[in-house]
Amino acid sequence: MTEKTTAAFFDLDRTLIAGSSAFVFARAARDAGLIRIQDFVVDAMKALKFRFFGSTDNSTFEVRERILAAAGGLRQSDLAGLNEMVLPELLGLIRPEARALLDQHHAAGRETWIVSASPIEIVEPLAHALGMTGGIGTVGEVENGVYTGKLAGPFCYGEGKAEAITTLATQRGIDLANSWSYSDSMSDLPMMNLVGNAVAVNPDAELTALSRQKGWPVVVFAQRSKMLIRRSTTATLAVSGMLLMYSLGLRQGRKR
Repeated sequence: MTEKTTAAFFDLDRTLIAGSSAFVFARAARDAGLIRIQDFVVDAMKALKFRFFGSTDNSTFEVRERILAAAGGLRQSDLAGLNEMVLPELLGLIRPEARALLDQHHAAGRETWIVSASPIEIVEPLAHALGMTGGIGTVGEVENGVYTGKLAGPFCYGEGKAEAITTLATQRGIDLANSWSYSDSMSDLPMMNLVGNAVAVNPDAELTALSRQKGWPVVVFAQRSKMLIRRSTTATLAVSGMLLMYSLGLRQGRKR
């Protein structure tokens, strides 16, 4: 009897990396002139909140709708081209403990996948850069190389992650009962319930309590990762402040 494939599924934001991948992507889009500076200020503030408190269903779906609307009319090649700036920064944010976990799963012969609500244009190249099997992310609808502003499938968040993993497992013959998942948030509960080995990584209070009830391991990453969060948060505040002042200056200039 052939042994079935097993896999390890990793959430991206605040699990593999310290902070928000969407913020890094938005900053690169701003630098490339693909989004307005005012929109970037809003995203910077939301990223700061996310670093401390995680994300709620309402805020995540609000961001999803805004990003999809902003992407409408843009060329897919323009967004994909941002990875030249985005990938090096995201690789620098990968937690050292996360790299060690990836190495362990690779040594055990398991497939490794990033599963994230972030755009597939970020998730797939990052997964390959880390030597992982692949990435599962949110896919925007594209017609003639241009985004329509609609989804081309389920939003890869909450139940959407579990749906995407189930489809992948069927396609690749993955034994979910003997597979692993890693996340920091209750929003990923559907994904964690789907596998036989769920691990909470630097979890929020609610996930910590649930993990104790279910007997799931809780992994708290080292001080080095926490220091990285604090440094990047300070940078976010500084950038947000400068952009806000610049934005206000533009508005005042128009009034004169």
